[in-house]
Amino acid sequence: MKHPLQDLLLSHREAFHPIMGFYLDKENTEALDFTARNPSLHTVDLTNTAEFDRYVFEKLIPYGKLAGAGGYFEPRVLYSRSAHFGGAEPRSIHMGVDVWMEAGSPVYAPLDGIVHSFGDNAGFGNYGPTLILEHQLDGRPIYLLLGHLALADMPHWQQGKSVKKGEQVGSLGPFPENGDWPAHVHVQLMSDMLGHSGDFPGVCAPSDEEKFRGIVLDPAPMLGTW
Repeated sequence: MKHPLQDLLLSHREAFHPIMGFYLDKENTEALDFTARNPSLHTVDLTNTAEFDRYVFEKLIPYGKLAGAGGYFEPRVLYSRSAHFGGAEPRSIHMGVDVWMEAGSPVYAPLDGIVHSFGDNAGFGNYGPTLILEHQLDGRPIYLLLGHLALADMPHWQQGKSVKKGEQVGSLGPFPENGDWPAHVHVQLMSDMLGHSGDFPGVCAPSDEEKFRGIVLDPAPMLGTW
């Protein structure tokens, strides 16, 4: 099911400043697969963040890639590494797009907007420092979550503060402060915050996928095509 606002988002592609400062494409970005279809994942101890980090960046640096990207509603095998995703029905469907780059890489606002909320969602496997921006798209609110940012960014965030299109709003955090992940930003775009503040689920259980597809848009028009 495609989100009802997805076509509107696509029609505004030219209006967005790229979230990473440049558009991701096949030349500069490697599509990374974290599903069961990728047999190389079975050779990696995903609970060891340093080993996981080496695995990710060996897919990028030797090949001259600036970034790795992917993950929109991807059924992943990563989440058994953390009890954060457990429960009666474990969460395994990744709802945003991850952009894997070196720690410290800047992140930019795609449009004018305000800081909706923020928080440090600390804990192994969680988001770490998280910023949520509120934008307007043809008069309709959309909410951009940026997770796994740097602790040093947080003093600059203030609820209700205006942000300008193209303004740097954060940077990729290192592990362990980013929730103990290889450096990346989780980019997730929602049409409804469902009452959340400073946080929003980034991974859902398979039985909740249809519900969240009605809320979470593909942010690719703000990132590029890879």
